[in-house]
Amino acid sequence: MLKKIEIKLYDKRKRATTMLYIEKLSENKFRMTENGILNCKLTKGTEFTTRINENGSHEIIKIIKESNFITKRFFLSSKYKESEYRMLGDELMKRGGFWQVDFGGITTVNIPKDFEFDINQVMKELELNLIEISE
Repeated sequence: MLKKIEIKLYDKRKRATTMLYIEKLSENKFRMTENGILNCKLTKGTEFTTRINENGSHEIIKIIKESNFITKRFFLSSKYKESEYRMLGDELMKRGGFWQVDFGGITTVNIPKDFEFDINQVMKELELNLIEISE
């Protein structure tokens, strides 16, 4: 099992730096262990190569493997309790998926491509009217 480490990643397009937890695959090759909040292409499982810039931060050279997950982002609603979201997220993780909450109000879910349920249908049946975020 690869060790999870934290790197500082600079995004030239957004002119912003963020800290990410990743798995180091080789000297300049990494795999995402969670979802990047600034760059929507950096989702759990995505592999990429970097170079170190003049400020000592990593900059992506190339995405070499896209994630095997279907990724969706939603604004959470205060209409629902955290425990309700957690129950759904934990069930997703039991089935090989992943979820995270950023800034207390944005959730990102990573759904396995062979997931047995239609996430949109599940949300409809549970009457979860969340607003999906698209890039």
